[in-house]
Amino acid sequence: MNIVMNILAGLTSLYLILIFIRVLMTWFSGMQYGRPLEILCHITDPYLNWFQRFSFLRLGAFDLSPVAAMAILSVAHTVFNTLGRGGRIRFGIIAAMLISAVWSAVSFVLGFCTIVLILRLIAYFINANIYSSFWRVIDSISQPILFQVNRFFFRKRIVRYSTGIILSILVMIISSIVGGIFISILQQLLIRLPL
Repeated sequence: MNIVMNILAGLTSLYLILIFIRVLMTWFSGMQYGRPLEILCHITDPYLNWFQRFSFLRLGAFDLSPVAAMAILSVAHTVFNTLGRGGRIRFGIIAAMLISAVWSAVSFVLGFCTIVLILRLIAYFINANIYSSFWRVIDSISQPILFQVNRFFFRKRIVRYSTGIILSILVMIISSIVGGIFISILQQLLIRLPL
């Protein structure tokens, strides 16, 4: 049984690498890869496409389904690896791994949003040409965040744009720190479960 689990751990690790390469290749869509890309797409796209059907994994122009797909593979790899080494696994460990995978995805989104908001704040202070395509993408990401944060904290009051951006950055950072502490405590509790 341990040998089978070790083989499955190795296969999930290899597939995770292939998924990562496939995602990276989508960032450089103008390049021609030829037959190797076709083979890679044939191997990875059915799995990735399964996650694309979940609308909550799309935030505006950004598709977070590859992050979810890689998180699930990472959990599966850890389960197989643990079973391969020890022969058994407890419910608490599986629950802690699932929570860790979900938090990794949420933490990634929070970090990404923080970077986008910082870029928007810099653009605001240096009076950058916000009509370029780069700044339009930044605005398409930052505006929904700013709207939600400002609506929550200021209700219908009008505040300065820079105040809204700074507050949104602070909310993202504090959420990331507090969430990380909470998830760490929760994981420790789950790992100690006797089940």
